[in-house]
Amino acid sequence: MEPVSPTIPRKQRLATVWLAGCSGCHMSFLDLDEWLLELAQQADIVYSPVACDRKDYPAAVDICLVEGGVGNTDNLVLIQQVRANTTVLVSFGDCAVTANIPGMRNMLEGADPVLRRAYLELADGSGQRPHAPGIVPELLERVLPVHEVVPVDVYLPGCPPSASRIRAVVEPLLRGEWPELSGPDLIRFG
Repeated sequence: MEPVSPTIPRKQRLATVWLAGCSGCHMSFLDLDEWLLELAQQADIVYSPVACDRKDYPAAVDICLVEGGVGNTDNLVLIQQVRANTTVLVSFGDCAVTANIPGMRNMLEGADPVLRRAYLELADGSGQRPHAPGIVPELLERVLPVHEVVPVDVYLPGCPPSASRIRAVVEPLLRGEWPELSGPDLIRFG
């Protein structure tokens, strides 16, 4: 009789994405400190601006934390790739959930007034609008929260969400469970 070897569970494939935001949510992710070592035992980080130099979003991602709103054509293409290749998409932080600070440009009612204000009106006289197709992504007319572009599975508010709040979402997802987000410590904005 052959010895039975225990089945080694497959590590979860985790990604983080940074769209139109300030990177504060990723900085909060790094505040997980020692728990990041435990996370490394349970998940392979397969795409992230803080952990990988990979340029293309991989296939078969189990969990992805998406920071920021969708503000330009590159963001739009990336979030569609993320959704198509991710099982659980987490809207990570207030900018992803509501468009928050990047969405303030929506008050100018379109990309043209934003570009005119930033590059011509506030310039020192030598201003010109950027236009380099394929190099500089075109602004969308509005910054959109992630759920207005693709379906979202979990909303993780906060500006930025605290490390403990991030762990309260990621830890159960790694176990294949749905996080329980309730109470002011886990669902408060700002």
